[in-house]
This record gives sequence, C-alpha cells and structure tokens, in this order.
Amino acid sequence: MSKFQTTLERLPNIAKYITVLLVILFISWLSPNSVRFKYLFEKGQTWSYEDLYAPFDFEIKKSQQEIALETSELEGEFSPYYQIDKQIASVKKDEFLQAFNKELKLAKIEQQYKDVIDRPYKYKKYASQFIDRVYNRGIIALEEEHVNNGQNFVINVVNGNSVEQKNIQNINTVNDVYQWLDDSLLYRSKLEEPEFIFGLFEQTFIPNLSFNDTLTKRLRAEELNSISLTKGMLEKGELIIAKDETITEDIYQRLVSYQAHYEGEVVEQQPQSYVLLGYFLLTSLIVGIFLLYLQYRATHVYDHFSRVVFMLLWLVVYSYFVYIVEENQALSAYLIPFCIVPIVIKNFFDERLALFTHIVVVLIASYLSSLDYEFTFMQILAGIVAILAYTDSRDWSRFFFTILYIAFAYLFAYLGLSLIKEGTFSTLDFSVYPWLIINVFLTLLAYPLIPLLERLFGFTSSITLVELSDLNRPLLKELSLKAQGTLQHSLQVANLSEAAASAIGADALLVKVAALYHDIGKMTKPEMYIENQSGKNPHDNLTNLESAKLIIEHVEEGVKLAKKHRLPQVLIEFIKTHHGDTRVEYFYRKERNEHPKKQFDESLFRYPGPRPQSKEETILMIADSLEAASKSLKNPTGQDIDKLVNSIIAGKITNGQFTNSKISFDELEKCIKVFKQLLRSINHVRIEYPP
Repeated sequence: MSKFQTTLERLPNIAKYITVLLVILFISWLSPNSVRFKYLFEKGQTWSYEDLYAPFDFEIKKSQQEIALETSELEGEFSPYYQIDKQIASVKKDEFLQAFNKELKLAKIEQQYKDVIDRPYKYKKYASQFIDRVYNRGIIALEEEHVNNGQNFVINVVNGNSVEQKNIQNINTVNDVYQWLDDSLLYRSKLEEPEFIFGLFEQTFIPNLSFNDTLTKRLRAEELNSISLTKGMLEKGELIIAKDETITEDIYQRLVSYQAHYEGEVVEQQPQSYVLLGYFLLTSLIVGIFLLYLQYRATHVYDHFSRVVFMLLWLVVYSYFVYIVEENQALSAYLIPFCIVPIVIKNFFDERLALFTHIVVVLIASYLSSLDYEFTFMQILAGIVAILAYTDSRDWSRFFFTILYIAFAYLFAYLGLSLIKEGTFSTLDFSVYPWLIINVFLTLLAYPLIPLLERLFGFTSSITLVELSDLNRPLLKELSLKAQGTLQHSLQVANLSEAAASAIGADALLVKVAALYHDIGKMTKPEMYIENQSGKNPHDNLTNLESAKLIIEHVEEGVKLAKKHRLPQVLIEFIKTHHGDTRVEYFYRKERNEHPKKQFDESLFRYPGPRPQSKEETILMIADSLEAASKSLKNPTGQDIDKLVNSIIAGKITNGQFTNSKISFDELEKCIKVFKQLLRSINHVRIEYPP
C-alpha cells in the first residue's frame, strides 16, 4: 500500500484531531483573561478554609443596603432649589404704575376719587412698597411632586448669589398675596380711597419663585456622590475570618472587599499567559475525556467524522453564548437554554450520551461564567429532568409537559438554593426568575432544531420515521402495486419487530419502519418471490444457481432503490443486514441433492451481508425469517410454532449471524417469547387442551 493511500485512510482521524484542537483553542480564547478568586463564600455559611489574614491593606466596602439607607436618608433631608426671578417685580411694578396713571386721568375727567387726585403720590408709594414687599418675600409656584410635602417642607431659595433655606409656610402663593392685599389695603392702609388701587392689582401678582430642576439635580448628584462607599480599613496581617466562623454581614463585607481589591489590583499584576495556559489545560482535559467517552462508549459516533463535529459543535456554540452574555452586563447566563442539548441529542442517540454531553457543556460554561456553583447545579439538574421527562418530539403535548417540568426544576431549585443562602423569604433575590422564564421559553427551539440538524448531519429523527411509515409514500405505494404479497409480508414483519423491540427497550419505531422497506428490492422482479406468485413458478425454468442469484439480488436492488429515493442511511443498513451472510438455503440444498458429487462454490449461494450489529437489525433478521417460515406450516399447533422459532434462532446462532450483534441472551429470550405469542395469534393457533 502506497503512502498516499495510507494518508487517505488516516485522513478522517487526522481531521478529527485537528477539529478537536481547534475547539480547545477556541474555547480557551473565549475564557476570562484574569485570575479567579480562590475562595467561595456566602452569607450565613461557615468558613471552611483556614484562618484568613489580610495580605495587604484594603478598605472595607459598605453593603448595598447600607449605601441604600444612607442614600434614602440623604434624599429625605435634601431640599430642592427654587430660583427667584428679580425682573418679574420690576416689570409688574411698571405695569401697575402705567395702569395707575391711566385710571388717574379718567378719575380727573369724571371728577371721582378726590383724595387720589389730590395726593396721587401717597397711593403710588403704598402700592410700590406693597409690590416690593410681596416679591421680595417671594410668590412660589410649587412643583406637583412637592405639593403634598406638608407645612414643614423646606426649600432652598436662590436669590442672586445667595441661598437661603425657607419653610414653605413662610412663602406666599398667589392666593396668599391677594388675601394679604385685601386685609392690608382695605383695613390697615389708612388710605381714604383704597378701592381705587385694589382693582389695579388684579393682574399684578404672579409667581416669581420657580423650581430649578437643573440645579436641584446637579446638587443632589453631588451630595449622593459624596457618600462614602467604604467604612474603615483592614491593615495587613489583621484577621479577616477564622476557620469554622459563621459569615455574618460584616464579615461578608470584609470578604467582598478583599476579593474586589484582589481582583482589581493584585490580579492585574499577574501575567495573563499563565491564566490562558490554565484554561487551555482545563479545556483540554474536559474535551479529551469527552472524546475518550465517544471512542469507548459511543463508537457509533466516534467512527463518523460528521457526528464528532456535531457533538463538538455544542461545546463551541454554548461556550460562545456564555462569552456573549458575560461581555454584556445587561444579560444573565441563566437565560441560555442548556436543556436543548440533551433533548436534541437524545432524539438522535441515547440518554447516556445526551446526559454526558450536557454535563460536559455545563462544566465548560461554568468556568467561563462568573456565576457560582448554583449555576452549575441548576443546569445539570434541569438537564437530568429534561432527559427523564422527554419522550418523543412527535407529540407536542408531551413536549410541552417536558418544558413545564424543566421550568419547575429551575424555579424550585433556585428557590431552594436561595433559602439555603439567605435563610428567609424577605431578602430573596427574584431578579433571576425572568431570566429563567426566558430560558425555558427558548428551550422550545429544540423542536424546530431537530429536523434542521437532521438534514445538516444526515441523522434520522422520529419525525422523519413517522413520515416514512405512511403507506402512501411513493416507494411503499409502488411496492403495494407491484408486489402486494411482499408488502403484506413486510407489514407482518413490522408488527413482529415492533413488539419485540418494545419488549427489550430497543427503538421500536425505527425497526418497524425498517421492516416496511427491507424488501423493496423485490419490486424489480416480484414474480421471483413466492409471496407474489399466483401461477407457474418461474424458477422451474432456471438453474439453482440462477435462482439463488436472483433471490440474492433483491438486497442490492433494495439498496439502489433506497439511495435513489433518498432514504436515511440507517434504513439502508437494515436492507443490507436483514439476511446477513446466510445462504439461500432452499436452492443450496436443492443443488446439493441434485448434484451430490459436484463441487461448487458455496459463497455463490450466500447473501453479501454484513451481519446485523444493532439490536434492531438483529430483531428484523429474526422476524423476517420467522414470518416467512411460518407460512410453510399447515394448521400449526402451538408446539409447532415454538419448535419453528427455536429452530430458526438456533440456526442463526450456529451460523454466527449474531456474532457482531449488541443484543444479549436475556434480551433474545424476551424477543423469542414475544415472537412465539404473536406467531400463534397470526396463525390462529387454538388453545391446546390436555388429553
């Protein structure tokens, strides 16, 4: 064999290892570039590490509750700022004097208000002084948010460059001014004709003290920013917490402060190359273990490059999702629908592989995320629930129940973990629940993903199998028209195979659909098969070798038809293996009997194989042989059926047809029991009474 041929044979493995390396490098590149804090702690828990002393000086941060309390107190004491507009008083005084002069002229013409005419300066002086007093004191226009603050409400009055705090009850409103005017002018002014100027004040008084929103916000922000975020300092060598000590609120703040200082300053001094190396080693370990699992426990995946890519794709996609969420502070990793992984993989493979892949994905996501162990615990728990609850993507109602179970697992798990951490309902953080609800909603994407991934990677889902089981499908329709007897045989084999597969927990739907298509090759020459014959047997005019060759050809023709109609590869394997490499026994024995001394090549009477490997392929081989053989029995008894079943299966074992099969002897015994019961029913065997 040439080096070029050797390279071609090794190419799939080389490509596989290159793909694995690229996945490891990609995930490592997504990892955080900072050192992880080496202690895990929660309020109310016991410190399980050794005594912790401050390795450096650091300030103790105030808790969010303390900062919120101080902020609330400051805002409660903060007084808003109102600004006096000095120009309003001058303008209104000028308007009043103009109106006064105008009315004075009319009074002289009409010879009214004699005292005003004689001493107008006295009235002008009183009015001017009253206007000055009112506007100097201020006429306020209260903001709606300040109206109900009570009489003890204090505001800051800005008058030019000076600021004075005033109680709201010492500042006039427009209504207060007119009440004061009524009392002062009519009863205390000592003017003989006060009514002359009373009417002129009607439009004079408007608010000159208004809310300064810009100044208020700026000064409030300055005061809030002045709140100290720390409360003292721990010096190097001081005890932070002792071993087995309970983490109280104060100690928790010490630990949080220590962690913040460590991550903010100490970590920055560490070389990032070592951090990346650590993530690379960790990722290599996890992905390597995952690949070993595929190699030794899921060879049907490991032996196909596209399937290995499919499995590694989940690691890459979810790692990138976590990276995106961590980069966006507005999002939470709890919204990522990790349960899609076990749902989709279980649909194509088995529960064990689905769970193992889910755990690997969650482990990688855990060290890429900033969330604590609760995140890992909840995701693994939800994945287990998804695998246990998920039944079949064909049934929408069951699928929705699965989503509901996942939702309950998330919500109750988070509630339980929160109660362990907080010890009370009053301080629980419910902000995670909306993210979990989004997570559960996004898990619904598993349903449309199944047919999409099926077409991309060449898998076969239960949805496709159900579609293929429809007898109106073109290939089955053609079989019913060209080889009705073969179709009836296939239907009986399908019933036998489905029942046996269900008894041992194999894929009943897969083997049922495979049984419908296993003999489609007989359509090319249906008259050559006894179930389709109604008259003369065409084999009477052929040699035994020619007959055997025609019978054997239905396997090859079936594969051709299956590929032409684009049947899934898994069904094509059933067509190839349903006879294994057995002999066409009838014509082989006939040839031996007719020519006992003639030497001939026995392999010419054998099917090309291969022998069945999966449990389902083995079941189909047995069911096919039993159904065909049972037709040769005339009025069989129950003992005849049992003898036939035992004989045929013993023959298969003797001929080594089950050598590569994954079916166990215990499972085979269960299948035998089912076959005997169904064949008795099919052949209408009556109850055997004792003599």
